[in-house]
Amino acid sequence: MKVAIVGYPNVGKSSLVNRLTESREAVVHETSGVTRDRKELHTEWNGRALTLIDTGGVDLDERDDLARQIQQQAREAMAEADVAVLVVDAKAGVRPGDLDMADLLRHATIPVIVAANKIDSVKDIALTAEFHQFGLGDPVAVSAAQGLGTGDLLDRIVEVGPERDPEPSTDDPIRLALIGRPNVGKSSLVNRFLGSDRVIVSDIAGTTRDAIDMPLIFEGRAITLVDTAGIRRQSKVDESLEYYTVLRSQRAAERADVALVICDATDGVTSQDFRVAEMAMKSGCATALVLNKWDVGAEQGAAIGPDQLDKERIRVNRKLRLRPRVLTASAKTGRNIERILQEAVGLADRSRGRIPTPQLNRFISDIVAARQPPSSSGRRGNKRLKLIYMTQTAERPPRFSIQVNSHGLITRDYAYYLENRMRERYRMEGIPLMIDFVERNERRGRSARSDRDFTRTQARDAAGETELEVADELEAVESEDFEAEEVPEFEFAPQEEIDLEIVEDVELVEDAKLD
Repeated sequence: MKVAIVGYPNVGKSSLVNRLTESREAVVHETSGVTRDRKELHTEWNGRALTLIDTGGVDLDERDDLARQIQQQAREAMAEADVAVLVVDAKAGVRPGDLDMADLLRHATIPVIVAANKIDSVKDIALTAEFHQFGLGDPVAVSAAQGLGTGDLLDRIVEVGPERDPEPSTDDPIRLALIGRPNVGKSSLVNRFLGSDRVIVSDIAGTTRDAIDMPLIFEGRAITLVDTAGIRRQSKVDESLEYYTVLRSQRAAERADVALVICDATDGVTSQDFRVAEMAMKSGCATALVLNKWDVGAEQGAAIGPDQLDKERIRVNRKLRLRPRVLTASAKTGRNIERILQEAVGLADRSRGRIPTPQLNRFISDIVAARQPPSSSGRRGNKRLKLIYMTQTAERPPRFSIQVNSHGLITRDYAYYLENRMRERYRMEGIPLMIDFVERNERRGRSARSDRDFTRTQARDAAGETELEVADELEAVESEDFEAEEVPEFEFAPQEEIDLEIVEDVELVEDAKLD
């Protein structure tokens, strides 16, 4: 059941949504007009699943373009909802804006509940009496700050709402987050993907403030698009409101399966774009770069045009260890929109998929044939690194284990080489890889099931470094093809008997010297 939370600006709608959902997903700030797009949050009450739609404050007297878009977002939320909750400020009393909203809701075809917010104590309940003039039934006294009356409000919602909820979807959608600098066209691309004006678009930088989830079906696949606020350099973030919006963008990347880093083609891939891409890579999601505004990229004075695209891709591969693909698009003309979604679905599938073990072992055979592993010289002669066996141990992100003869022979250069060839073979550009190098214990007299020490190489591409770490008490990968041969057992004399024989031999030698 969907519930639209609407009202005049700065009456506590987002605070009430956070209280009802027991979360802090909605941005709350003392500044009026923080919420702009409609944001859906899920909760449950007495066995009923509820979807609360947080909306921006509606002032019907405002006529500027941004205010009109916020009003349209609220109207669309009420059109989708099964129940509407009109939130008012009980301490401020009835205001002209509240009367306008009440008049609008009286003509709605869905049940409407008046929630008188900011009733922080029992003595303030009398303040709700004047809201009977709305003609929308008895107002419910609530306090988003203290939590008073929220249970009564949820009971009323369940009472007036539809009796049955639609069957929940069992599909595991692909979470696709669009992140990047402010004003690069993230929201415009989201609207182009959806085919409608789902989120507010404005020339003003920083219009989007929340991370907005939106469902999408593309070629039979369920996708959750996540529009995020623009991320500026940390040194330029001087307002607490912007700090919280950036924090939500970072969390959206952490929850995503795929992150599209949106760049402005007229500026090229900037240093801040690289920082955003590294942030996405460290979160463990697959990543691709999208040069938006390509329709103006070829104009005079643009940083990147068709002739410079290959050079920019080479530059990205040098800067970012994951070597993400660089795509071009135009939210204005619709250029390459379907191609971007196809690439995102492919990245998600490759990140979730498993590569058969026989293919991986053929891969390491080809790698060794193309370039011999490193070796070291010592007192016992030259010893070369051997790649014995390879298998995949996890996915999302993919993780592989390679059995070697000695972890001390692994070099950073060869680990990078193996990782890059793997990206080329299995199209894993932009996908984080983790590779464990497992040392096989070759001591005689013990079976292959004995304890083994191994070195783990984590190809943390986002950080740009490959770490060689020694991990203790972890079991090596076992294979029927590489079982150790049985060694016959030998009986050894107890240590005490050996010591007595040595003493007797010494005494005989000393007696002989005295004679």
